[in-house]
Amino acid sequence: MSNVHVIDHPLVQHKLTLMRNREASTNSFRRLLGELASLMTYEITRELPLQDIEVQTPLETTTGRVIDGKKLVFVSILRAGNGILEGMLNVVPGARVGHIGLYRDPDTLKPVEYYFKMPSEMTERDIIVVDPMLATGNSAIAAIEKLKALKPKSIKFVCLLTCPEGVAAMQAAHPDVPIYTASIDRQLNDHGYILPGLGDAGDRIFGTQ
Repeated sequence: MSNVHVIDHPLVQHKLTLMRNREASTNSFRRLLGELASLMTYEITRELPLQDIEVQTPLETTTGRVIDGKKLVFVSILRAGNGILEGMLNVVPGARVGHIGLYRDPDTLKPVEYYFKMPSEMTERDIIVVDPMLATGNSAIAAIEKLKALKPKSIKFVCLLTCPEGVAAMQAAHPDVPIYTASIDRQLNDHGYILPGLGDAGDRIFGTQ
């Protein structure tokens, strides 16, 4: 698991524990997810390249360093990925956004694509793919395969939770894509849900069943 990064900052772990609580309201779950995503973004973007610019302070002209947010793309795997997306955009508001619509077939657990929309000139961009759960890995693997065809500069994958099965599947399919997560949970159950997990992230974000 050399390409897996567990973000164990105390605030990240605290908020994740609150989100696991089955009694957490939709509003509370959504708010915590946004806060947690913002915190994770600091670690995920640690290696973003910087460029020097000249800036006029109230006292004099100096040189500062900035990122080019327009070259960064957050790609949300619909629909649950949008819950992470908002928190990340709070930190990097200049980032472009792409969407991939995938749903999991309840019988085969395989992903079915229904939507794909990306910014232009993807060969010049760094991609961060977001989805709350890396469970079977099927949706994330399919999404990244589609994105690789666009030949971006780099791809990272971000999730709140994963499990050994999901990590193994992702690394077998895309060993070059680093995984960032807040927790590697114990296992999958027979229905492809992470244990102990936090339930269906999409349903808890949007208040659906």
